[in-house]
Amino acid sequence: MTKGLDRLRDLRAQGLLEKAYDEVPRLLAGETGEPEVGGLELRTAGRLLAGVDPAAVLAHRPATPVITVAVTGSCTVGPVRDPLTAELARHGMLARTVTGDHGAWLRDLTDPAGALRAADPEFTLCLLDAGAVFAEVPVPWRPEDVEEAAGRLVDRLAAIAADWPGTLVLNTLPLERRYTHQLVDHASRARLGALWRDANARLLRLVESSPRVVVIDLDPLLGGAVPVADPRLAQYAAVNLGAELLAGYAREVAHLVRSLRGRTRKCLVLDLDNTLWDGILAEDGPEGVAASGSLRGEAFHTFQRVVKQLAAQGVLLAVNSKNDAAAVREVLTGHPDLLLREDDFAAVRANWAPKDANLREIADELGLAPDACVFADDTPAERAQVRHGAPDVALVALGADPALHTTALLADGWFDTPALTDEDRARAGRYRGERRRRELRAGTGSYEEFLTGLDTRVDLGPPRAHEFPRLAQLTQRTNQFNLTGLRLREDELRAYAADPAHRLLLAARTADRFGDHGLTGALLGRYHESAGVLELENMWLSCRVLARAIEQACLAALLAAARDDGLNAVEARWLPTPRNHRARGFYPSCGFEDVTPPNRDPAAGERRYRHDLTRLPAMPDHVRVDPPVLERTGHRDG
Repeated sequence: MTKGLDRLRDLRAQGLLEKAYDEVPRLLAGETGEPEVGGLELRTAGRLLAGVDPAAVLAHRPATPVITVAVTGSCTVGPVRDPLTAELARHGMLARTVTGDHGAWLRDLTDPAGALRAADPEFTLCLLDAGAVFAEVPVPWRPEDVEEAAGRLVDRLAAIAADWPGTLVLNTLPLERRYTHQLVDHASRARLGALWRDANARLLRLVESSPRVVVIDLDPLLGGAVPVADPRLAQYAAVNLGAELLAGYAREVAHLVRSLRGRTRKCLVLDLDNTLWDGILAEDGPEGVAASGSLRGEAFHTFQRVVKQLAAQGVLLAVNSKNDAAAVREVLTGHPDLLLREDDFAAVRANWAPKDANLREIADELGLAPDACVFADDTPAERAQVRHGAPDVALVALGADPALHTTALLADGWFDTPALTDEDRARAGRYRGERRRRELRAGTGSYEEFLTGLDTRVDLGPPRAHEFPRLAQLTQRTNQFNLTGLRLREDELRAYAADPAHRLLLAARTADRFGDHGLTGALLGRYHESAGVLELENMWLSCRVLARAIEQACLAALLAAARDDGLNAVEARWLPTPRNHRARGFYPSCGFEDVTPPNRDPAAGERRYRHDLTRLPAMPDHVRVDPPVLERTGHRDG
């Protein structure tokens, strides 16, 4: 029995589970990054956590994210609740689940007065199995009958998706042998397989037309030799999706929730010896390490290919290794086996300092918080030190066999994101520009001289058609300068931009002498015409351009535009989150008056501000802003 489960039982027995909920992620993840509670043991952990009172947790830990999840499906779906509860807890989130009636997925999703809609879930899981199709085919049946039934099912799901208020999570339908082999001729089996894959392809393409739909492809889980179901449980209890499959599905859902809640990691930090190459550099020398030429060497080469693939999609790479810097540089620049080179890494720490200290320095150098980093290392003692000294860093436990490195790296989907943008793909190049900025900083006297030397320019205006995916990503990923914690989807942002009479949505695009930062900030507001007030609902600014007065410049430009437009005031609010405490004084620093009502609940921490536009803040000298034009048309309500 694992220590993590024992500790969970002890906390529950003592009535302390709610108070100590912040311990749960560590208990489930383990001290060295190897899961303390893994596989189907998560069901046990989930049962222990299912009785947790969310209100009691929030009373002790008010910053804990609570996720309301509704679950329905064409079969018995109750068994997904425990692993899902545990998977969300493993990532520091608290599940509040609502389960629909057995097999009543269509009614659950279409009844406007039903229990699922009444719960107002943030995520709705509709678990479907092959029975959702075969229940509607005649006996005897032909492949063409299945094709028609599958088409009707996908059409129903498309109609539901178009109207569902939250995120709707669907899945591809596994086709089991008990269905295919009811056909005795191979030609009919081939026909059934082809049309079944066509139906699943239509399901997967729903995400293209319905931005609030996510379809989890079960094929990668089944490809890992996970059985679809136990035939006895399927027959007698309608458990058509088995425990192992549901555990893997729950993990994928947790990764999805994490990414939509802005918890996607941004930087992969790698050890070198027996992680990126075979051998120990300090003992074997540059000529003694390898990443090809042998079975083990080729495994390291494969791992490097995977790492490079992640980097091409915007994952920043860094090195954290106990080695001499000169020797590491020699290998990274000239070793013939290496696919990854020095320029592929945004930061390199090769020294004999503790790795937790190096990780904190890497995060600081890249303008990230430690909880944006993932550290992969093959030494348990090093990972344990990082867990203790930099607990917010996610750990990937690499074992002695490099053939398993890729599986370990990808297991937790740390870098999963709702959508990939051009900004993501260009991120590595931008951080190379950041290295040149650091060189400029090192060569100038004061910080003010450095900022002046940057020649920063900001284009502030309505978002362009192709920018909405990046804009949604910015709201979902930004934590430090997200003044209310608000996160928005692409369809919501498009709706706001389409209503300039009532809503204000501006995108900030930033560049300097070293290159284009891309879309780095946004402002969202609402007009109250009767009062002549613009209510600034939120501001976001990417952490990579913080501390350069860009946020002050954007707000100063907005205030000037509001006064020119004849408005009387701009109002705003700050709502504390676990990560935005440094922005608490932002509005007062720009001349806003604190107008928080005295009877406001102090536990909520919300502050309200107002600027009367009589004395505008000065534009920072070192930032040039193309000022926005407030395009208000038509009738505006109050």
